[in-house]
Amino acid sequence: MGSVPAVRILGRYALHGAIASGGMATVHFGRLLGAVGFARTVAIKRLHPHFASDPDFVSMFVDEARLASRFRSPHVVPTLDVVTTEGELFLVMEYIPGESLARLMRLASESRERVPVAVAAGVMAGVLRGLDAAHEARSERGEPLGIVHRDVSPQNVIVGSDGLARVLDFGVAKASGRLQTTRDGQIKGKLGYMGPEQLRADTVTRATDVYAASVVLWELLAGERLFKADNEAAVVTRILQGVVVPPSRASSERLPARDPETQRLLEEGLDPIVMRGLDRDPTRRFQTTREMATALEQHVAPAGAAQIGEWVERLAGPALSERAAQMAAIERGDAGEAPAPNATAAMAATQPTQASSISVATPAARELGPLRAGRTLAVSAVLATVIIGLPVAAYLGARRSPGSGPAAAGGAPAAESSVSPAPPPPPTAGSAAPAPEVSSTSVARSSTETSGGRADAAAPSRHARTPRPSDCNPPFTWDVQGNKHYKANCL
Repeated sequence: MGSVPAVRILGRYALHGAIASGGMATVHFGRLLGAVGFARTVAIKRLHPHFASDPDFVSMFVDEARLASRFRSPHVVPTLDVVTTEGELFLVMEYIPGESLARLMRLASESRERVPVAVAAGVMAGVLRGLDAAHEARSERGEPLGIVHRDVSPQNVIVGSDGLARVLDFGVAKASGRLQTTRDGQIKGKLGYMGPEQLRADTVTRATDVYAASVVLWELLAGERLFKADNEAAVVTRILQGVVVPPSRASSERLPARDPETQRLLEEGLDPIVMRGLDRDPTRRFQTTREMATALEQHVAPAGAAQIGEWVERLAGPALSERAAQMAAIERGDAGEAPAPNATAAMAATQPTQASSISVATPAARELGPLRAGRTLAVSAVLATVIIGLPVAAYLGARRSPGSGPAAAGGAPAAESSVSPAPPPPPTAGSAAPAPEVSSTSVARSSTETSGGRADAAAPSRHARTPRPSDCNPPFTWDVQGNKHYKANCL
């Protein structure tokens, strides 16, 4: 491959090229840059700039992170961090080598092959387990959050090369305590996967996600869209009327006929499960996604992770290889503006504005407003100690033993005592004394001598500054929490 696109530094993260783009955001390759050379590949979701000034979109974006932080599941893509800088908003997520279920279904259709029944059952069992973890999520006080995804679709499921299906994008999820609320008459989600109650703007519950997951399972088994029509009004009519045939009876001229054993498995095992999940009446569906997942696993032997991973590799192998090569180039630093080997120093040197991280688990994200970076008082106190305390201590120690040289300073580093530079020439008559060299000792000395009204001409020779090493540009580093630490040999 060619060179990697230019790098943008976001606090402790490096933003690289795009992986995928949607209507609301673009997902990029990213690298978490820590101390002592630590680095980790992540995915960074970047809200499109023209949405960053819209409070509704910003709140939706932050809600996605807050909700995902409240539960853990191997079948949900975890959100790791939220970063704001220069009026933009970024979600940092775990990077999953894999492909969206929507693209995998399209690739299978283009290859004129059916999704194996066991693979379809294994993928959807994982999706249902991930949704169940979200439905069971609780607040910091242990209260049920009442999360309903509301946008379960093939586009919001990623199947990793490790064989695990994961749900993502909780941006439009319904939950208590959301920053962003749905306006009256506003419907959220993808039309072809909405339950009848969602279209009627009735109350949505877990059963609404059961319906959407059942639509996805129907399409995996049938190899075509369930609710397809010439216009949106016709799609809405079909959903409200509930005109659905079992997946075993769906026929497609593009796909090969099923073998008798697969046809029997569909009719006896999967048709009843799918049709129950698609019932127009929410009370007659599976009441939890866990219940539906258990039914799938009891009636069909779902494919294991290894088998599903092989299916993903076979269909999406070229795209996965290309991304792997791109990620390897990023890790090698094959980019014109890639961070230097000392990544933390490079971050400080190239970062034009400070980026701030927002805790995704706290409702304080409501105060994003202008998206300004903040400072921590504790960090400021530490920096004050380093910048001011050490020079003053060195100066006071030196003043206690005048004439004894650097070795008598007590707290002076050994490196300073080994340097004996020549003193500067004395000032000539009518000329000003040479300006003292700015150093850790001269900063403390200048404030004291100015208050005394005189200049100590011999002081520069007794306390000459050690030449700054080449690694003092910049004179500080950043740790993994984003805190600045000044290098002792650069002060």
